[in-house]
Formats: sequence, C-alpha cells, structure tokens
Amino acid sequence: MTNTLGAVGKADYVLLTTFRKDGTPVGTAVWAVADGDKLYVWTVTDSWKVKRLRRNPAVTVQPCSVAGKPRGEIVEGTGRVLDQEGTERVRKLLMRKYWLMGPITILGSNLRRGKKGTIGIEITFP
Repeated sequence: MTNTLGAVGKADYVLLTTFRKDGTPVGTAVWAVADGDKLYVWTVTDSWKVKRLRRNPAVTVQPCSVAGKPRGEIVEGTGRVLDQEGTERVRKLLMRKYWLMGPITILGSNLRRGKKGTIGIEITFP
C-alpha cells in the first residue's frame, strides 16, 4: 500500500463529493485508502452517492474530520464503482489501514448486509 496522493492519501477521512443531476455538490465523510496513484473508498451499495456516481463519475475529495469538516485542498477526480472482486480488495486495504476499527466495522457490515451490501469505489486523478 503506497501513497502518491499526498494529504488526501494520508487522511483518515476524506470528504467525497458527488454531484446531483442539477450539478449540486453533495459531500460525505468516508474512510479512504491510497494505493499508488488511486484512492479507494467503501460505502453501502444502495447509497445515494453510488447512484449519483453511476450517473456522473466526476468527484472531488479533500481531507476532512469524521464529521466532514474540510481540512485541506480539494482534488478533482473520477470515480468508478467496483465489482465484487475489486470491492473485496478495497475491504482488505481498509482493514490494513484501519487496523482495529476496520476489521470490526467490515465484519459487522458483512453480518448485517452481506458482502453485496457494500461496494468499493476507485477514484483516479488526472
């Protein structure tokens, strides 16, 4: 797990902003993990951010607090919803980064929603 993304790749939380049909930005604080020149996040499969991302892959990310208070520069990127294999890889990366809470949270989510209840998102940068 390497980080070439600077502050956004090192942050415990990033503000992932997706865009509604009318262009209105909607930000959500999420866990994120950098691997090379890509950033990965994990979320509920039927969340609004996933629906917005499927319609419009443009995103912005920036370091933030757990409550979503911005703490750094905004970086523009392109998001892509991953398949089950890619999502499993994201889970493993997150468990490695968030070594205590990651495995507990992911296990709880798997028990509650099943493996298909959450999905990984890959963010690339120009």
